[in-house]
Amino acid sequence: MTDSPRIWKAALIVVGDEILSGRTQDKNIAQVATWLGVQGIRLAEVRVVPDVTEAIVEAVNTLRARNDYLFTTGGIGPTHDDITVDAVAEALGVGVVIHPEARAILERYYETRGGLNEARLRMARVPEGAELIPNRMSGAPGIQIGNVFLMAGVPSITAGMLDALTGTLEGGLPLLSQTVGSWVAESEIADLLRETERAYANCAIGSYPFFREGKVGANFVIRSTDPAVLDSVAEDLTTGLRALGREAIAGGI
Repeated sequence: MTDSPRIWKAALIVVGDEILSGRTQDKNIAQVATWLGVQGIRLAEVRVVPDVTEAIVEAVNTLRARNDYLFTTGGIGPTHDDITVDAVAEALGVGVVIHPEARAILERYYETRGGLNEARLRMARVPEGAELIPNRMSGAPGIQIGNVFLMAGVPSITAGMLDALTGTLEGGLPLLSQTVGSWVAESEIADLLRETERAYANCAIGSYPFFREGKVGANFVIRSTDPAVLDSVAEDLTTGLRALGREAIAGGI
């Protein structure tokens, strides 16, 4: 990432009939906007489109041309109506191929889950020339091709993909981080993390639980482009942990 006076912009396409019908309430717009803000990039526009190839193609070509980055959520799963990969490939004028690394990831993931069948293999399909976005939540990776990033529709999986992209995009100010660790179950301090993050603009707190030495713990990575905000958030998080009777370890465990 580089320190630049110009404003870097991104757009988001939310794909899914279930969003337009109201059956599902979208949660990705807020988390993508927040994540981009922490990267120093502004979410300039959002479009919600149905599971229709023509609509996705038109949106992709329009929004990728007038923004530095384009993100999509939804439509990259294993079912017949997951058509985002095909539509993006059509928009970019490339074919669709099975990505060998994606196939290997899925084979490992489903080895003890009934094996890799034809439907699951669909999640290894990418526009030709694409790279993968790691997905630590489930087997299927996200996809990057040029300035277009295809992500899952499930918010928790989207969050993991965004985390994998943290600090990798050009634009805005350099992203800084501090880590605070504690021997505490993540669930016990969910409110503290949420309230602390909410109190500061342009800041995100990533929670990374682990089990070591027979104990549950977590490292909390605070990210911001503002060093003063970073220090304040770390101080508030440390104070909050201690108020709950928990040790706060600067630099993490």
